[in-house]
Amino acid sequence: MNIDDYLKDNHIWHRFVEKQETIHTADASHATGIELHRITKNLVAITDTGEHVILIVPGDRRVNLKEAAKALGAKNLKLMPFDQSEQISGYPPGGTPSLGYKTKVRVVVDKELEGFETFYCGGGSRDRLLEIRFADVVRFNDSLVATVSN
Repeated sequence: MNIDDYLKDNHIWHRFVEKQETIHTADASHATGIELHRITKNLVAITDTGEHVILIVPGDRRVNLKEAAKALGAKNLKLMPFDQSEQISGYPPGGTPSLGYKTKVRVVVDKELEGFETFYCGGGSRDRLLEIRFADVVRFNDSLVATVSN
């Protein structure tokens, strides 16, 4: 299933923003004029037990793997290489949305995003962003909300 179908099938409010093709959030912010803090990094990570997870953090912050591991109850957590993350999420790096993944995974949303009614994430491809409600990301992913960035 692609992100368009997932959003439609689940009746999730959203808006797409077309842009030039980018991978990094800073480039997406520059291309669209959207504040970097409101564009998320959607990072695929793996725990010491082999569980894949998605970490959603603001584009202007760095993920704190120790805090993320603690929130997940894991001993250790490491980011997956770009070329492997697409196999888990179903989307290319730079296009990964904050919901609608290929594989059922646990999701941690950084508490910093709680202050926004909506934020922007990958839109399923590198040439668009998806504006989505914070509450929908938490609800449809059954997300943990924790401080996992600095």
